[in-house]
Amino acid sequence: MPTSERPCVVAARGPRRQRRSGPVRRTGELRGRAAVASHERDPVLVADAGSSSLHLTVFANDGTALASYDNASAPGDNMSGQLRDLLRYAPAPMAVGHRIVHGGPDLRQHTLVDDQVRDTLQLTADLAPSHVPPALLVLDAARELLPNVPHVACFDTVFHAGLPTAAREFAVPDTWRGEYGVRRYGFHGLSYAWALSSTAELLRRRPGSLRIVIAHLGGGSSACAVRDGTSVDTTMGFTPLDGLVMSRRSGAVDPGALTWLQTRHGLSAQDIEEALNHRSGLLALSGTSGDTRDLVRDRAAGDERAALALDVFTHHCRRGIAAMAASLDRLDALVLTGEIGQDQPEVREEICAGLGILGVTGGLLVPPSDDDVAARLVSPPEATVPVIVVSTGEARQIDKETRALLREA
Repeated sequence: MPTSERPCVVAARGPRRQRRSGPVRRTGELRGRAAVASHERDPVLVADAGSSSLHLTVFANDGTALASYDNASAPGDNMSGQLRDLLRYAPAPMAVGHRIVHGGPDLRQHTLVDDQVRDTLQLTADLAPSHVPPALLVLDAARELLPNVPHVACFDTVFHAGLPTAAREFAVPDTWRGEYGVRRYGFHGLSYAWALSSTAELLRRRPGSLRIVIAHLGGGSSACAVRDGTSVDTTMGFTPLDGLVMSRRSGAVDPGALTWLQTRHGLSAQDIEEALNHRSGLLALSGTSGDTRDLVRDRAAGDERAALALDVFTHHCRRGIAAMAASLDRLDALVLTGEIGQDQPEVREEICAGLGILGVTGGLLVPPSDDDVAARLVSPPEATVPVIVVSTGEARQIDKETRALLREA
């Protein structure tokens, strides 16, 4: 095995944004495994594949991460080999949970995967072309390698399945809405579900009693209004391209500008889709990077385009958060999660300092960088509305949802 792919020890809690690739061995593997501890029984393998990354984690029944594999590139033809490498350092899973970004109009609940469900998933691939095809590649490899264990599809869209009609519907022709299914689906639902439960635990409240705005800020970004434990509005729409400015995705753009580019400048639909998904966002504004860490550093060095990119990003975040708050009659907390929300204090501060109209203030505390706490209060004591930072937890939420579905099956 090449040196860069050798397993290394990893802590079990509080995932952090990292730039690394290769399999990661579970804590204690080097000491051998004479027996399997009781909490390590019934392990679940969680697969989270995206357009530019692959994350595989095996969880014990108490939520401990037994082994993980992180690769900063899209799943490839050697998917079965990557799965085998991971399972060399972990107990055989009793089930596999798969993150699927888009469930489309038909898959509105997390579900066991059979051939019929797999065929239905194929129909959603063009609704999230950067996300669903890589996930299906992993799903197919895992089903082939582990044919005798249940595979569960966990959808980001499920959290928003009950959106009120006024939030769900677009003002477009009936045929588009009825026959074509054009509507607001919403995304990042697994992250929102984890953030909601973590916030409720921190505040010692029932999730069903909370009215909060959650912002998932990362490579993809969105915001969501949660009323009494249920999503009632969100910034992303029919696809994960809508809403806030993102790392390489544009976020919301006037549809008239897109049709103008087609008719006046001859850009094809494919040209526009590729540009908006891969060559826009922070990368386009800065000209150098879609990573806010780079942009904060470059701005400090006097880079005006980096400053512009951050100004546009934080402006759209504030506007999106305020819009979500308008769907609530009170605001119990503002919750920030995702890689930027969790690990980028400068960006958090700029967003919150401009939200005084909501009772949110700046002067946020900066948790220790090695903090493993799932949720932490970072607002100053005098703040009217608490600001809470939640460690990104999609993989742990998939583990929870997979086990819950199997208990009910």
